[in-house]
Amino acid sequence: MTGIVLYGIPNCDTVRKARKWMDGEGVPYRFHDYRKDGTDPERLAGWVRKAGRDTLLNRRGTTWRKLPDTAKDGIDDDGAVALMAEHPALIKRPVVEHAGGLMVGFDEAEWRAALL
Repeated sequence: MTGIVLYGIPNCDTVRKARKWMDGEGVPYRFHDYRKDGTDPERLAGWVRKAGRDTLLNRRGTTWRKLPDTAKDGIDDDGAVALMAEHPALIKRPVVEHAGGLMVGFDEAEWRAALL
C-alpha cells in the first residue's frame, strides 16, 4: 500500500483530472471515495488544523447553498467538521495526504513539487 492517499468523489471533474495526472506521472496512490468509504471526523479535524477551515470547506457547491442559514451562520472549526462529515460534498476536492503534508485542490505545479 502506498503512503499517498487521494480523497475525493469519483465523478468530480477536478478529482478525475488529478487522478489522470497522477496516473500519467506514475505516482502510486490509493483513492478514498468520500461517499462510498465515508469520512472520519478526526481526520477532517486534522485537515482543518493543517489547511484551515476556509481552505477545506467548499462553499461554492450546491450542497452548501442548500444548507439552512442557521447551519452556515457563524460556523466554527467544529461546526465545519460536523457538516463535512455529514455532507462529504462540502469537502473541497481533491485532498491528498502524502509524506510531506497535505494538499487541497489540484494545482499541477504544487503537486509536481510535492510528489515528483
